[in-house]
Amino acid sequence: MLKQRVITALVLLAFLLPALFYPSPEPFCALTLVMIVGAGWEWARLNGVHGLLAWVCGLALGVVLAAMWWQVGLDVATPWLWQAVALIWVLLAAWMLRRGVPGWAGVPRVPRLLVGLVLIGVAWWAMAQARYMGVGMLLSMMLLVWMADIAAYFGGKAFGKRKLAPAISPGKSWEGAYSGGVGVLLLALGWLWLGSGDSLYARLWAMGPVLFLLGVAFLTCMSVAGDLIESLVKRSAGVKDSSQLLPGHGGVLDRVDALLPVMPLAMMLVSYQ
Repeated sequence: MLKQRVITALVLLAFLLPALFYPSPEPFCALTLVMIVGAGWEWARLNGVHGLLAWVCGLALGVVLAAMWWQVGLDVATPWLWQAVALIWVLLAAWMLRRGVPGWAGVPRVPRLLVGLVLIGVAWWAMAQARYMGVGMLLSMMLLVWMADIAAYFGGKAFGKRKLAPAISPGKSWEGAYSGGVGVLLLALGWLWLGSGDSLYARLWAMGPVLFLLGVAFLTCMSVAGDLIESLVKRSAGVKDSSQLLPGHGGVLDRVDALLPVMPLAMMLVSYQ
């Protein structure tokens, strides 16, 4: 399993890193759009759509996003979109985590399918716009999610006693979540100390220390929420992984679950005037 994980990770990096650091944002946006098609397919399957129709859902999502890219452009500021999606994510996360697996299973299939596809598409749009703003901006957002996950894992292993959401993800603890928050704060302060150009953390710091701390804490909480929500949906579907598209890692959604809420919410914060 470890060997398979390493091989898959190396193959992904071989494609993603050159695209990410290419002078033009287009290769990275195009490559990640292909992955979003896979995520749309996975989401359809998790919500009771199978076979060819599931692929139709994923491909339709990709076609719609590509058409919007062609017609609108990814460098057009859309602060209203991020504000609307932020409200949706906060309300949806609160409702889903409160109602749990039974609550999600009770929602009709079509609304579940459509809401998920829209939020997946908006997350890609946010990622693409962040890349147009600069590699540093995009990496500062993505690293927040990765740091929250890594610090939570090791903090939970070392100190975890109280379960965060035992009915959804038994392995997560409150101590792990706190460790994730500390890790993200250290990352943000280190980024500021290094002075690495325009970034999420520089934009938040420009709003003042209090809003900086609140912004970092808010995004960290939503990163945890994104992870828990995907676990909830998978538990409702009775599966461990969203798919096996990425051998050793599961599916695309398993890798980007926490990014789905964080990317548009981070774009909302950096677009604040």
